[in-house]
Amino acid sequence: MSTKKTPKSSSQDRLALIAGPTASGKSAIALELAEARAQVKLDTWIINADSMQVYKDIPILSAGPSEKDRKKHPHRLYGEWDGAESCSAAEWARRAKDVIAEAHKAGTLPVLVGGTGMYMRVLLEGIAPIPAIDPEIREVARSLDTQSAYSALMIEDPQRAAELEPGDSQRIARALEVKRSTGVTLGDWQLAKTGGIGDYVDLHAAVVLPERQWVYDRCEQRFEAMLKEGAIAEVEALLKRDLSPEMPVMRAIGVPEIAAFLADEIDRDTLIARGAQATRNYAKRQFTWFRRQTPDDWANIESENIDIKDVFASILRE
Repeated sequence: MSTKKTPKSSSQDRLALIAGPTASGKSAIALELAEARAQVKLDTWIINADSMQVYKDIPILSAGPSEKDRKKHPHRLYGEWDGAESCSAAEWARRAKDVIAEAHKAGTLPVLVGGTGMYMRVLLEGIAPIPAIDPEIREVARSLDTQSAYSALMIEDPQRAAELEPGDSQRIARALEVKRSTGVTLGDWQLAKTGGIGDYVDLHAAVVLPERQWVYDRCEQRFEAMLKEGAIAEVEALLKRDLSPEMPVMRAIGVPEIAAFLADEIDRDTLIARGAQATRNYAKRQFTWFRRQTPDDWANIESENIDIKDVFASILRE
C-alpha cells in the first residue's frame, strides 16, 4: 500500500468533527452548523461517532437524534447495528470512511459527532496490526486482580504503565496481554498504525468541554427525561431478546439500572439516582480522555454558549 499522502485541497477534502462528553451539547451544535450552512445553500451530513448510538435497540437511552432532526439533515451511522452485534472501533471506522467518501463525492460536508474518542482515533490515525492474542495468555492476564496486573505491567511495559491510571483494569490487562503474547509493547505496535484518514482530509475539529457541573446537571435531567420518553420500554424489549450480558448494548449506561428496576430489585427513585450517577461517571471519564488525548490543534470550546461562526467560520462557506 502506498504511503504517499494526498494533498489537502478545497472543500472536497473537508471533514468537521465535534467531540465531547455526553450531554455537552454536541448534537445541537452539529444541527446548528448544518442549519447555518443550509442558509447559504450548502449541504451537510451528520455522522455518528458514538459507540452506543450505533445500536438500533436504544435510540432513546443513547440520546440518538429525533425523527424531526433526521428529516432536516441526513444522519448516518445512527442505529445501523443490531444489538446482537458488537460494533468495534475498527468496524465503525471502516463504515465511517465509506460514508465520508460518499459525502465528499456528493459535494456535501461530513460532520462527525460523538463522544467515543477511540472511534475517532482509529478513524484518523488507523489501527495497529496486532496479531490475535493467545487465548491462554489472555485468560491469565484478565484473571489477575487490577493491582497485580498493574504491578506486572510496571515490570514488563513500564512506559505503558506510567501512561495508565492504576485502576484502569481494562487497559492494563490489554497492554499486559499484548506484551506477553507478541513480545512487543502496545506502544510499539501503535507506531505501525495503518488505515487512518487523518493525512488525507482537511480536518476542522472542536472539542466541547463546558463547565463540568453544568454537564452533570444535564446528565441528571436527561436521564429522567429518557425514562419518561420510553427508555424503560426499550430495555424491556431488549431483555426479551435474551442477549449475552457481555454484548456492548447490554452494558450501555442505563440498561443495567433499568433491568434492575424491571426485576423489582430497586424502586424508581433509586433507578433515577443510579442512572444519573452512571451518566455523570461516564461524562467524567470522557472529560479526562478529551483533555489528555486530543491534539493541540483541535479547538477547545469551554462554554455552553457557542458561536459556530467563530469556531467553524471556514466551513460556513465554500
